[in-house]
Amino acid sequence: MFESLTQKLETAFKKLRGQGKITPQNVEDSLREVRRALLDADVNYKVAKQFIEDVQKRAIGQEVLSSFTPGQLIIKIINDEMVKLLGESKMDIASAQTPPTVILVAGLQGSGKTTFSAKLANHLKSKGRFPLLAAADVHRPAAIDQLEVLGKQIEVPVYAERGTGAVKIAKESVNFARKNVRDTVIIDTAGRLHVDEEMMKEVEAVRDAVKPDEILFVVDAMTGQDAVNAARAFYERLNFDGVVLTKLDGDSRGGAALSIRAVVKKPIKFIGIGEKLDALEQFFPDRIASRILGMGDIVTLVEKAQEHFDEEKAVKMEEKLRKSQFTFEDFLDQLREVKKMGPISQVMGMIPGMNKLPANAEIDERGLVRVEAIIQSMTAEERSRPGIINGTRRRRIALGSGTTVQDVNRLLKQFEEMQKMMKKLKKGNMRRMMQGMNFPAN
Repeated sequence: MFESLTQKLETAFKKLRGQGKITPQNVEDSLREVRRALLDADVNYKVAKQFIEDVQKRAIGQEVLSSFTPGQLIIKIINDEMVKLLGESKMDIASAQTPPTVILVAGLQGSGKTTFSAKLANHLKSKGRFPLLAAADVHRPAAIDQLEVLGKQIEVPVYAERGTGAVKIAKESVNFARKNVRDTVIIDTAGRLHVDEEMMKEVEAVRDAVKPDEILFVVDAMTGQDAVNAARAFYERLNFDGVVLTKLDGDSRGGAALSIRAVVKKPIKFIGIGEKLDALEQFFPDRIASRILGMGDIVTLVEKAQEHFDEEKAVKMEEKLRKSQFTFEDFLDQLREVKKMGPISQVMGMIPGMNKLPANAEIDERGLVRVEAIIQSMTAEERSRPGIINGTRRRRIALGSGTTVQDVNRLLKQFEEMQKMMKKLKKGNMRRMMQGMNFPAN
């Protein structure tokens, strides 16, 4: 996500960091690089131009504080202006005073509307809401079937009527929600391959029939300027309340994210960061700006960890670590906990400084798959007592996991080193380490 833009901005910032003082000339030189990076990222030309002008106005004449270098100060200004460009603060979806809250989902075909509708239902369910999905896309073959399959996966009911119109389905879904104590209705509407009058009239008719509390426009982030143009066309007809950017995990440039709010003056409310039904995040402008500028996103990383944090397991794990009883079974459990947080590349991208890795450095997620396969090919005794794994057992494990004996040897060696390190981190040593780092040791 944003890798290309982040790397190009980092190149521009290197020139800034070496400046001894802020002058009109070095500001102009460095911002020329920033402008080029934005345009290469497919940011709308007018948006990029205004952004650079705003940064330049703030930078010229700024006094450099003792705690800042000139480069740091300009980077801070760029960060502040990027947050402003992205929307300044998180915007929640509206809630009706009298349930159900009705959310209308619109967008072009192929943008991921149906999947987003299910993701949103799953997200709201995790927050204690009781959503209902309404299958009002009556034109795309198998659209209703797709929504029903997704609804079953997340255990959310789907209202569908085959052989009838979108307006009737939308109206009846709201009535169904009232009768069945569902506090939110998410209406998935039809899309087309391009903006056309027939589609617009139908979605306008659905809007007029149910008077939604929230209209969300869903757009594929990877389409760049086309996404911005589609958003403008839909906004002129629907006056939607917010934007959803799907497939942002595959967008290395970030042009749509940086342009769309400035063009339609409506907030981005959610971003899709993967295919799984829990791969949806609320949009925080400050956190996204931090990611784009290569400063990581520790807050989101901590939140993801907390979502999958099992306190009881953590206590047991701590006890095992203290007693040096950490086994391959425990290692496998920890590996699965980390994988729940999402693709490793996304998790690593939230850690500050990871953008400074070489451009060709990649996170080998397949390596984790191999590790998991090797451990699963061990017997229960081998997982708890890896010392018994001799040459014959190693060959059997390699064959069973589809790896090589060298892969098995490498993992055993790494695990042995890990156990040695953990023995050093028993309570006394850990206390001294924490005190040495100025952390209070309880």
